[in-house]
Amino acid sequence: MTSGVQEAEAAPAEALDVAVVGAGPAGLAAAGEAAAAGCSVLLVDAGTQFGGQYWRHAAPEAGDTDPGRWHHSWSIYQRLAQRARDSVDTGRIRHLASTHVVSVRREQAGGDGAEGFLLQASLLPEAQKPGSYQAPQLLQARALILCPGTYDRQLPVPGWTLPGVMAAGGVQAFIKTQGVAPGRRVVLAGTGPFLLSAAASVIHAGAEVAAICESNSLAGWFPGGAAAALVPSKAAEGAEYVALLAKHRVPYYRSTAVTAIHGDGAVRSVTVSALDASGTPVPGSAREVNDVDVVGLGWGFVPQPELLLQLGAQTTLGEEGSLVGVADADQRSSIPGLYLAGEITGVAGAAAAVAEGRIAGRAASSSVGQAVRAGVADVRDRATRAAHRRFASVMHKAHPVPEGWTQWLEDETLICRCEEVPWETARAAAEELSAEEPRGLKGSTRIGMGWCQGRMCGFAAQCLSKKAHLREGEASSGREAEHSAALSAAKRPLAVPMRLGDLAEEPELTQE
Repeated sequence: MTSGVQEAEAAPAEALDVAVVGAGPAGLAAAGEAAAAGCSVLLVDAGTQFGGQYWRHAAPEAGDTDPGRWHHSWSIYQRLAQRARDSVDTGRIRHLASTHVVSVRREQAGGDGAEGFLLQASLLPEAQKPGSYQAPQLLQARALILCPGTYDRQLPVPGWTLPGVMAAGGVQAFIKTQGVAPGRRVVLAGTGPFLLSAAASVIHAGAEVAAICESNSLAGWFPGGAAAALVPSKAAEGAEYVALLAKHRVPYYRSTAVTAIHGDGAVRSVTVSALDASGTPVPGSAREVNDVDVVGLGWGFVPQPELLLQLGAQTTLGEEGSLVGVADADQRSSIPGLYLAGEITGVAGAAAAVAEGRIAGRAASSSVGQAVRAGVADVRDRATRAAHRRFASVMHKAHPVPEGWTQWLEDETLICRCEEVPWETARAAAEELSAEEPRGLKGSTRIGMGWCQGRMCGFAAQCLSKKAHLREGEASSGREAEHSAALSAAKRPLAVPMRLGDLAEEPELTQE
């Protein structure tokens, strides 16, 4: 051990009943239910506070005295967080903040010989004390609930590497943590209702929304309008956004995309183009939106499947086009003892995530021998889950990623930002080297080999992979081809990057 570096001490105890990964809406609800049932609970989260990405907190230096103003359902968060804090105080929940779960595997947990889970957890570098080092630790649990959340899905566009270009979720996260907008005049583009939420945050932060560019026509909402009407909270939220945008006279363009971003060292303007039914830019429709210093791009969200895949659980292609875990009515996965809640089963919003977390918490508690009474709360949670899942299904069908998005790329447009791989190279590898599938693209072009491990470029690589999986007989349909491609792109031996020194040393078992 290097001089001045100290190893963390292991605390001896028995394996915990239930481990929950993620302290967002689903994870908070799951941990609270399991603790209430009498389980010993481990709650691991990368954040410093409860809430996850959805209920993200302001940085201490922002001095925000009213965090609820940036959030919907803040009262629900307060109830869930207080319940979790009470359980932490009584010792029922052990909360590991600022901590990543790097890997997980099935293994005997506890002294009864029952099979459980072994989690390798690593404290984030910024949370380490100066002059000291806490090595990764191994933690045991008899049941595991995965609530890992999502990250923004991105599509490349000329100029998207300029300073001032952010994910739409990044724009909102910046406002929540800093209390100010990231720029003076913002353009939001992509698809989905989240663009409206991000626009509302920009306006509340005192900045101007120059335009919202929705790539779809919204005609897809009409066949499923009844499902949307069954979720009054969503209708009220949408009406609130529409009223706010109308008040501030925000231009809202349908069947339109930002097809180029311009600037010399920073964003200065964007080109917006009308899209035809296939999502291809209409010739002659391009026009400039000037005096822009921030562009927020959002094409939906991608569930984080790394831990799910490490355990070999069954997956499918969600309606949003991302890889999701398969769960039954009690949120059980195909792996005994493993439960899934929230966006890992498909993006459906915070209300559905809370309901699924509660269901998973109760089911996991039962699986480790704690008696749980279903009651009215369980009926309510299942009804909430069903209604919000129906709404999400309509939403995803109304807001698909446009098929023709590659038509706005230029030869020099970077597909993989980490490894600086341009579209010209990726296209040539796919067409001339038959390297359409993610592994082939990675080997021939280094797409997906950088710091983000394909999280930024993964969807683009997935889109290039469909033909390969169909041709090689790995799929009999376009949907199956997309699933095979998404599965190939998402497999990573580690859920997050690690220090080489951590990989070289087997962490000690820390039991609770």
